[in-house]
Amino acid sequence: MKPEGNFILNRLKALKYAAKGFQILITSENSIIAQIIIAIIMTIVGLIMQISATEWMFQILVIALVLVAESLNTAIEKLADFVHPDFHKKIGVIKDISAGAAFFAAIFAVIIGLIIYIPKFI
Repeated sequence: MKPEGNFILNRLKALKYAAKGFQILITSENSIIAQIIIAIIMTIVGLIMQISATEWMFQILVIALVLVAESLNTAIEKLADFVHPDFHKKIGVIKDISAGAAFFAAIFAVIIGLIIYIPKFI
């Protein structure tokens, strides 16, 4: 079965929807806004401390990891709220697990940050 429409036009539509989701995240989700502020601060710190290219790669990677994890957590929470708007113990567990995944990402970001920056102060 051949997909409907033009491949390139379909990709452009998908890109439009992704950009819309990105805009929603960065303008309305407090957890994403907070993580972006932290990312900007850490970028400034990296510039001041003149971290190496390898250190930049790891820093950018963990920033992306945290933003992706927070974004997925937000999507899962919104979906859970849509499926079951009232409090439900199982939905609560799903939301807690989703938040735990974002917390994992944040823990590893802090560990990578400590590995990069502690030697700069010793």
